Amino acid sequence: MNVRAAILLALGLILPAASPVPGQHAHPPAPSAPAAAAPPEDLEALKGLSLEAVRREGKAREIPPGAIEIPPEIGHRLGIRFGTVEKRVLQKTIRTVGRIEPDETRIAVVSPRVGGWVEALHADFTGRPVRRGEALLSLYSPELVATQEEYLLALRAEREWGRSSPFTELAVAGKELAAAARRRLLLWDISEAQIRRLEERGTPETALTLHSPFDGTILEKRVFRGQYVEAGAELFRIADLSVVWLIADIYEYELPAVRPGQEAVVRLSAAAGERLTARAAYLYPTLDPRTRTARLRYVLPNPHGRLKPEMFTEVEIAVSLGPRLAVPEGAVIDSGVRRIVFVEAAEGVLEPREVRLGARADGFLEVIAGLAPGERVVTGANFLIDSESRLREALGGGGHHH
Repeated sequence: MNVRAAILLALGLILPAASPVPGQHAHPPAPSAPAAAAPPEDLEALKGLSLEAVRREGKAREIPPGAIEIPPEIGHRLGIRFGTVEKRVLQKTIRTVGRIEPDETRIAVVSPRVGGWVEALHADFTGRPVRRGEALLSLYSPELVATQEEYLLALRAEREWGRSSPFTELAVAGKELAAAARRRLLLWDISEAQIRRLEERGTPETALTLHSPFDGTILEKRVFRGQYVEAGAELFRIADLSVVWLIADIYEYELPAVRPGQEAVVRLSAAAGERLTARAAYLYPTLDPRTRTARLRYVLPNPHGRLKPEMFTEVEIAVSLGPRLAVPEGAVIDSGVRRIVFVEAAEGVLEPREVRLGARADGFLEVIAGLAPGERVVTGANFLIDSESRLREALGGGGHHH
């Protein structure tokens, strides 16, 4: 029955038609005084009222559009639970994965500055540990041998012409020739000590030895014995792994919560239960277009070499957001277009309200607009309530109780 018709019937505004007495001819009913109509303001006041309230209390209770009435005992059986909108200190935990990488500031490339053939290869496999100053390979270079001979010849000429030659310009030329050959040797990475030994020995050294620049591990080896190598070719890539980097992937929506200097707890897949503490050193300014993540770098000491490049880790970053107005996460219905929360407008009356939300933190959502502190919101069975509310709106029953 239509609600308004039921109310009018209850008020006696709809009267049954009189039936003719049997055996009598039907005559047109005698004109009578029209029934008193309810004043327009009284009818207007009936809009949006609960018929049950009218019958029970003799007065109406206004229900907001889209709201529904559920008695508390029925709500309990349906599993409806409530939470309170309140200010609380939000602690957001970002959980992600990371991987161990070499410290880029501790990587060196070994390349010859002169071309030649590899005579001896001392560091002969990838992953080999090396010490500072250790010989890596010996290189025979005809050009290097010729320059050494030129330097020795210029030195002898300088000494002889400087003592007995009547032509001073020849002595000066010999000195300049020796200085030019010496500079060339230095540019080819021949050390001052090697040049002094060359002067003392008086004969050229046929092989150039390349040494490790520091203690480390050979990450890449691109040379073999007997191979000809060009000047500038990358022969070895050596890394000092006593300190390593941990690179964590941070999703785009989590970037506002992270910054350099924050501490993180690191768990290793290879050592169950072990926890390390690291401090963020740098947040990279670009995102990976495929994963939509940014890289956050941590620096970890690795004195015993337990942390190895390409090792995976779990990373937890605890971020304090401070006091925020928040609502339980289960109270929000997200349609993709808008976010709805059902608020207890009165006892047994649940009203849908659109809200604007901020950060998400450990089961709570920050409320930016739409709710006030102290309001009670539905946190359980809200999808059932939402379905009932939508059905009432579709049937045109918004604002009435059936």
